[in-house]
Amino acid sequence: MKGAVIGASSVLVVAVIAAVCVVSFKGHGGKEDEGEMSTSVKSIKSFCQPVDYKETCERALEATAGNATSPTDLAKVIFKVTSDRIEKAARESAVLNDLKNDPRTSGALRNCKELLDYAIDDLKTTFDRLGGFEMTNFKAAVDDLKTWLSSALTYQETCLDGFENTTTDAAAKMRRALNTSQELTENILALVDEFSETLASLGLPSFHRRLLAGNGGAPSWMTDDAKRRVLKATPGSPDFKPDVTVAADGSGDFKTINAALAKVPTKSATAYVMYVKAGTYKEYVSVPRNVTNLVVVGDGATKTVVTGSKSFAMNITTKDTATMEVIGNGFLMRGVGVENTAGARNHQAVALRVQSDMSAFYECRFDGYQDTLYTHTSRQYYRDCVVTGTIDFIFGNAQVVFQNCLIQVRKCMDNQQNIVTAQGRKERRSAGGTVIHNCTVEPHPEFESSAGRLKTYLGRPWKEHSRTLYIQSEIGGFVDPQGWLPWLGDFGLSTCYYAEVENHGPGADTSKRAKWKGVKNITYQQAQQKYTVERFIQGQTWLPKLGVPFIPGLLPQNQTGRIH
Repeated sequence: MKGAVIGASSVLVVAVIAAVCVVSFKGHGGKEDEGEMSTSVKSIKSFCQPVDYKETCERALEATAGNATSPTDLAKVIFKVTSDRIEKAARESAVLNDLKNDPRTSGALRNCKELLDYAIDDLKTTFDRLGGFEMTNFKAAVDDLKTWLSSALTYQETCLDGFENTTTDAAAKMRRALNTSQELTENILALVDEFSETLASLGLPSFHRRLLAGNGGAPSWMTDDAKRRVLKATPGSPDFKPDVTVAADGSGDFKTINAALAKVPTKSATAYVMYVKAGTYKEYVSVPRNVTNLVVVGDGATKTVVTGSKSFAMNITTKDTATMEVIGNGFLMRGVGVENTAGARNHQAVALRVQSDMSAFYECRFDGYQDTLYTHTSRQYYRDCVVTGTIDFIFGNAQVVFQNCLIQVRKCMDNQQNIVTAQGRKERRSAGGTVIHNCTVEPHPEFESSAGRLKTYLGRPWKEHSRTLYIQSEIGGFVDPQGWLPWLGDFGLSTCYYAEVENHGPGADTSKRAKWKGVKNITYQQAQQKYTVERFIQGQTWLPKLGVPFIPGLLPQNQTGRIH
């Protein structure tokens, strides 16, 4: 999210926090020891009043704010301090990387540098642009801020996740290096989250980026209807005119996807269409951060296939096992299959990892076993896709909605059990969550004969505030009646958020579901208010530009059977 998007996030954070702190200043009593406290100390305490980590907030400001007392100035300081702390941790990862005690530690440290750069991108200060924004749409601004801040937090946590099962002390050192920056980032998110409704109710002006102006609410890197036109045309027809064609048989502009990617323009303001003809592409594909608005169209999810076989068993991090990763914003893919063929016994083996904000996948297929689809961060939408796997095969902390998708459980090893989701929301205020709407959960053909012997669960809490909802979906009878599986002991059982709303099929009976505090009973109306394409990923503002079909809300109440 470089350039204008960084400016938008930074400016809006400052503007929101400043407004929040005006409210806080007015609402905070401030009578105790008022005479003994300096104006700056009182200002800092008032500023830090609404956050979760008050001591961290106050310490950071007392050390760096100087004589700043206004909410706007303090907001600028806290934002800069947070970015500085992440940059310091990134430098720490570079220093530790010189140790190279083992391959997995070395890979984790390299990942930390990359991931923390992403976090810095999402937090970078560009306060000189403050005058370039109009204040007309506070709700849209807050949605974006929560997404970006949640992503920044997730990148920091993913950095630490990379040290799982390593044998060095680098993990502890990185955790110490990131501790303050994580708390400060969460504090900014707390300010936005806690007071968004309060500010709206007070009638304060809201914030609207010129980034969105005149474009139906879609971001500036989604400026034309090229994506819609592409999806309406059929590959091979006169109306289908891609910018570049990839063909393994040599009949296109390039034989590999990576060769074509190297020629894709960066920071594109319009859609750039890559047509990948039928064929098997044995390569590891990464759509980089600076490639925006890329459209990849294949000849069908079983005809155009990207394949790889990297796994955790090769002594590399989970993130590094991905056959394909999509980082640049505004990505759209249709009719492509991505697979990881490492198999069940090789543990974590990602087919696709996505952190592209406002990305969509239509009529695609993702095949693997453990950790097939890594919905890492940001807003993502999957329509008419097939996802197969065994353990935690849909995981991550994106704001993601699956609609009209087929989720097939494959055969795990005899000493294992299948778990469909492992959602990774660590902070209670994070925007992340997985919504599975109008989908089908069924056994893969290879698993049908073993479905009665090997257990299958809907999900388990990878992180403390894991959030997953199955809504109006068909649940096969092979799913264990308990539904949800603990991660380890009672970890996350009281803080997760799991719900099932109006599902059907032989496995949809919730009478014997886990009775944890985190397993919620929510109504159709509650799900409609928050967990839809329109509300959860703000899809109404960007999906129409892509031309991908979507259901903005829930289906009519008490309607059974999948709607196509």
